[in-house]
Amino acid sequence: MTRSLLPGILAMAAIVVASNILVQHLLGDWLTWGALTYPFAFLVTDLVNRLQGAAAARRVVAAGFAVGVVCSLVGSQIQGEFGPLVSLRVALGSGLAFLAAQLTDVAVFDRLRQGRWWRAPLISTLAGATLDTAIFFTLAFAAALSWIEPANDVTWANAAMPLLGLGPVVPLWVSLAVADWGVKLALALIALGPFRLIVGQRDTRVA
Repeated sequence: MTRSLLPGILAMAAIVVASNILVQHLLGDWLTWGALTYPFAFLVTDLVNRLQGAAAARRVVAAGFAVGVVCSLVGSQIQGEFGPLVSLRVALGSGLAFLAAQLTDVAVFDRLRQGRWWRAPLISTLAGATLDTAIFFTLAFAAALSWIEPANDVTWANAAMPLLGLGPVVPLWVSLAVADWGVKLALALIALGPFRLIVGQRDTRVA
């Protein structure tokens, strides 16, 4: 079983490591490059779930979480311009968001696996991605949770400004969350292509 899971574990580990590195680099005003790589973790989870079952998918998620913990520990020891690259709040938000989102993805996919081929991967990814965004950005940046890490100044993330530069005035972190969520939704649709290509006709019911 472990050997058969190796491709999924390696793919998940590569995505987690790449995302932890790329999140340090900005892409425009609202995103980082990590926003373009991390959503493919849901594709890996869904492929393993479809081909090997929910139990196997949960093992891949556990491996990804372990890699994420290592990345957070390493990042917490690297000093950036404003302190450690990974703060306690970011590490906590990242870890809890990953676990909750990926396990939700596994559960929703498993429940919908007998439906039309696109329903399980699309709906499970949308559910997981929404939960991931809500948990991470709230834990990492919301002013109401500053008590988690009082020494971590998140004033910058709570600066009031128009949503995505156009909408109602909200804390900056809300715009960051909305932009990140939008990318996850777009990539959830794009990922249906490789999902269908890899899975083929196996255990699917064509619309």
